Amino acid sequence: MASSVSPHPEEPTKWASRRTPERGPAPLSHSLPLRVYYEDTDAAGMVYHANYLKFAERGRSEMLRSLGFPHRKLAAEEGVGFAVRRCSIEYLAPAWLEDALVVDTTLVELGAATLNLRQQIRRAGELLADLDVLVACIGRDGRPRRVPGALRAALASAGPLGPRAP
Repeated sequence: MASSVSPHPEEPTKWASRRTPERGPAPLSHSLPLRVYYEDTDAAGMVYHANYLKFAERGRSEMLRSLGFPHRKLAAEEGVGFAVRRCSIEYLAPAWLEDALVVDTTLVELGAATLNLRQQIRRAGELLADLDVLVACIGRDGRPRRVPGALRAALASAGPLGPRAP
């Protein structure tokens, strides 16, 4: 998805899904603009490597919130949450203090109890980090649970979704 880089994390996140006649529905993707703050960097002003995982977590959380399923609602109403089962990250270029970044999250595959996601962190279109993440839906007991039906329907939808109120 082409998105404009916004330096303001308070701006609404964006969802995109496009149908193309020759390829069918495009994968659902979500973009989260964010800013690199002093707390995200090391002494040289470069983003510390573990903080890319935090940025990706924010992207996944805002993806769910944009669909109308914030974590607290899923826990309270469905008794489920998501845990990272597997994560692979390739660091391609550093981000620096005060950079405006975009975290793009794309649903690659929707399993019975898992979401396979590709997340890319960019600065002005330049790919900085590329992540493949598998999250598992789990119950309060920590055991796998099916992705709730309403969330499954929202994730499987090919229509564009607008931002939700916080």
